Amino acid sequence: MKLEHVALYVEDLEAIKEFYLQHFGGTANNKYHNPRTGLQTYFLSFDDGARLEIMQRPAMSPRASGEHLLGYTHISFKLGSPDKVDQLTRELQESGCPLLNGPRLTGDGYYESVLSDPEGNLIELVA
Repeated sequence: MKLEHVALYVEDLEAIKEFYLQHFGGTANNKYHNPRTGLQTYFLSFDDGARLEIMQRPAMSPRASGEHLLGYTHISFKLGSPDKVDQLTRELQESGCPLLNGPRLTGDGYYESVLSDPEGNLIELVA
């Protein structure tokens, strides 16, 4: 079995698309728009076949913020080395993304950092 994709509702569809393309090297399909429901989406594809669907629709409700919420908690990108984790962590911080944790070696052996994207969605970078 293969996980097909993860979907994320966002407020600013175009800005979030550009953020993930710029910092994570993905590519986007053509925007889908359903005029009946107002739903608009992009699928962002990454080198290893992983896909992230970002979606927007009218009248979305804001989600409570915080690091420890029930439900989906973060998107994790495996970068391949601690140096790459450090480098992308610095790049994301310089672009305004808050660093929430790390970079550090975790108790279960991961070298990781945790930041939030421009809309507060958590991103985990692992070596």
